[in-house]
Amino acid sequence: MPSATGPAQPGRAPARPDADGRAAAAGYRAVFAVPEFRFVFAAHLLSSLGVVVCEIALSLLVFDRTASPLLSALTFALGLLPYALGGTLLSAVADRYPARTVLVVCDVLCALAAAGMVAPGAPVALLLFLRCLTAAIAPVFAGTRAGTLGEILGDGELFVLGRSVIRLVNQGAQLAGFAAGGLLLAAASPRAVLAITACTFAGSALLLRLGTRARPARDTARGALLGASLGGARRLLADRRIRALLLLTWLPPAFVVIPEALLVPYGNLLGTGPAGLGLLLCAMPIGAITAEALVGALLPPHVRTRLTFPMGLFAVLPSLGFAARPSFGWAVLLLVLTGTGISYNFGVDRWFVAAVPDRLLGQAMTLMQAGRMTIMGLGMGLGGVAASYAPLEAVMPAAGVVGSVCVLATVWEVRRTLPGAAP
Repeated sequence: MPSATGPAQPGRAPARPDADGRAAAAGYRAVFAVPEFRFVFAAHLLSSLGVVVCEIALSLLVFDRTASPLLSALTFALGLLPYALGGTLLSAVADRYPARTVLVVCDVLCALAAAGMVAPGAPVALLLFLRCLTAAIAPVFAGTRAGTLGEILGDGELFVLGRSVIRLVNQGAQLAGFAAGGLLLAAASPRAVLAITACTFAGSALLLRLGTRARPARDTARGALLGASLGGARRLLADRRIRALLLLTWLPPAFVVIPEALLVPYGNLLGTGPAGLGLLLCAMPIGAITAEALVGALLPPHVRTRLTFPMGLFAVLPSLGFAARPSFGWAVLLLVLTGTGISYNFGVDRWFVAAVPDRLLGQAMTLMQAGRMTIMGLGMGLGGVAASYAPLEAVMPAAGVVGSVCVLATVWEVRRTLPGAAP
């Protein structure tokens, strides 16, 4: 298995030391200097906003139709649960077919699903099914896009910074999407807003079709798609190095989302109004955006890599502060600090793309995304169950305690799998 210092894998743009040096000096400017990436960025911005606004509008539409808080909340849960299905059974799509084709088809399917939600009199069951469909497509789209970044930017510093930009868009879309969704829903019906989201997906498909190059599939193997997806996942998980890096990617977010999922009851405990609750919900994305941008722009690659383990552990530590039942201001600070832990992904991305065989890169990225979202959904659910039997000031810090143990064990395993490390 190649290491970060080994030769570049065939089919992936090589990471040249001089190019890495220029990228490190120029920072994010070097990424946006690549014309293809600008189209990928614009498309991702459109589709990310579409996803967030779609979730809000669909939740309101289901509530208007049923007056059921459970079914309304289910529209959000269905945005996470099908990730495991799509990410496992369809992961080979990312490598078996040309990346541009996969990305465009995924966006078109999401546009059609959003358009189907607009149909007058659409049964609630159909609305929820269409939500499941877009959620099952999401990991395939994300994995394919991540894989094609390796072809557009190479597997060195540009790739790491490109992945950072994608994360910045994801976090920013949460903030901007909620604001935009609220404004749109104040001026138009949920169906009209869903029609707008269908247009954002269609716009993303058009940008990807016109702005990115047609490249051949990375994996030319034949056979059943389901068998290739499950077989590829088994091969990836059987590799100790890849498995350890996947765990390092999945575990910190799984514990970070537990206090985040309990912010509504915690805000009620503090007696905050809607504005205060909104600030609590925004605090973690604000910390993530700030840390991601500053670390990516100001720190050289070797420093970012050294921060991987400390920041991965730090991400789960601020939740320990909720044991003291902090006031509103301190709670906001704890959540902002939690968000800064996202910067550990810089090092993980570099190690992961170096460890994965080129022909499985898209599938590996799909598996990474699907696992992260699935385990986050499980973390939210388990946190909610625990909070039904124990006080919040016990459940929220417990996530930090258990998370610290799990992250430390994973860090130990990642260190053991470093190239040249003793078995």
